[in-house]
Amino acid sequence: MTSKKATTTTPAPTRPLWQRLALRRLKFLGYVAGLLVVVLGGSYLFAPQWLVSADIKRQAMVAHVEKHSVQVGDTKWVYYEGGQGPTLLLLHGFAASKEVWLKQMELLTPHFHVIAPDLPGWGESSRVEGASYNIDAQVARLQGFVDALNLPKVVLIGHSMGGAIAGVFAAEHPEHVAELALLDSFGLKTNENEFSREAMAGKNPFVFDNREQFAKATAWAFAKPLDIPGRFQDVLIKRNQENRAFINQTFNELREPSQYLSLQNRLDKLGMPVLGLWCHDDKIIDISALDSLRNGLKNAAAISTSMMTGCNHMPIMEKPDETARILTQFTLSH
Repeated sequence: MTSKKATTTTPAPTRPLWQRLALRRLKFLGYVAGLLVVVLGGSYLFAPQWLVSADIKRQAMVAHVEKHSVQVGDTKWVYYEGGQGPTLLLLHGFAASKEVWLKQMELLTPHFHVIAPDLPGWGESSRVEGASYNIDAQVARLQGFVDALNLPKVVLIGHSMGGAIAGVFAAEHPEHVAELALLDSFGLKTNENEFSREAMAGKNPFVFDNREQFAKATAWAFAKPLDIPGRFQDVLIKRNQENRAFINQTFNELREPSQYLSLQNRLDKLGMPVLGLWCHDDKIIDISALDSLRNGLKNAAAISTSMMTGCNHMPIMEKPDETARILTQFTLSH
């Protein structure tokens, strides 16, 4: 009779609990990452406007500003507001919106109470079909906005078309403006350049229907090509097309002498401190406008001028830190 030797099976080693939990977490994170890739990739391809909106909300959070709205007459104003201290009111330029100020607001809200509206007709603010949105009409609307928010005397800062609106408003309503800052401002006498020749010939450089035309349009305003993903460009192209009639209508209004010289004709009415800030190589509003500003300010309490290099027409986006520093120094020096 043979005896059988009993055999024993050694159990597989069991991982420590912490390793098993870590592996589960890594698997879960892997699934989430994969899902995000699918969702974001799909959004980029099929709904890029969602990603554009999400990025704008992110920028607003970083800038510590909130979006508000107020109804003034037949106009709904939508604006960003944040920070504490002296009030800075920021006015954007032609075919732009309040979002161009977000980086400036990020830099300025630690020291100031900052408000950046969509001007009536632009961005999220409302427009009235058939109404005028030239400089004078916008100045009248701005008076209502300032009254509705019960603002104290503000430091009024305008870029491009917003500069003309700011300057004319300061001339007509000096009781509301403590200081005036004009950044590459429209409304002043300038030397003729290629942009002004095309504009006066009736060609609107701010309209575009494809990415190539978008690149040409933005090249007028920026020293370097914009690094914007293609599908995000498509969002901006679609918006431009949707607003084409209004863009052309307002562009044609601003070609009138009463508009492109609207600020020049009122410079002697400005009694508050005035800052003129220009990019040396501005292709839209020639640097000669800075001389027109200096020479026309006969009664300003103080005149400050700054000229920057390495930018074109958009110092608020191309040179944000330097622009914010100059604005801060100007505001605090008076």
